[in-house]
Amino acid sequence: MPKLSKRLLLAFAVTVVAGTCLHFLYDLLPNPVTALFSPVRESLWEHVKILFWPYLAAFLLLTRGGEPGTRTPWMLTAPLLCGAMLVLGWLYHIVLGGEAMWVDVALYVVLMAAGFVLPGVLHRTGERLLWGDLGLVLVLVLAGLLVLFTFLPPDHILFLDLSGARTWATIPY
Repeated sequence: MPKLSKRLLLAFAVTVVAGTCLHFLYDLLPNPVTALFSPVRESLWEHVKILFWPYLAAFLLLTRGGEPGTRTPWMLTAPLLCGAMLVLGWLYHIVLGGEAMWVDVALYVVLMAAGFVLPGVLHRTGERLLWGDLGLVLVLVLAGLLVLFTFLPPDHILFLDLSGARTWATIPY
């Protein structure tokens, strides 16, 4: 993986920009197709889309034609990033009541950066093929949940629209 460093940096930059653009896609073109890839409302769950979909495209492009097992660390990293985004977003917005957009942007960029560093660490840890099936299953389940909850969001705090001013103070716990 070290030989991909320039490609990796470029892919990281393009992926961050793509995710940022996805954030506004549904507002520009509101329809069911764009709803699958872009946040429909300002909920914590919906913002996983701006991390997951561009990251998925990036790792598929970066690992195409590689040796067997090269995608495994990336597939294992994707659900970890999304879980971290939900946990950190919940802590910041729900527990601490934070509303600063710069924190959300920083969180997004830092998690995306971790997504491009962590696969290299996991790649060097050994048994790549053993975890391949688990990574694939986790990515497919996460993609399925993103699609399902776009159209049928559960009544849960992760799916609440947090776009109103001081919304966190009125969230029912």
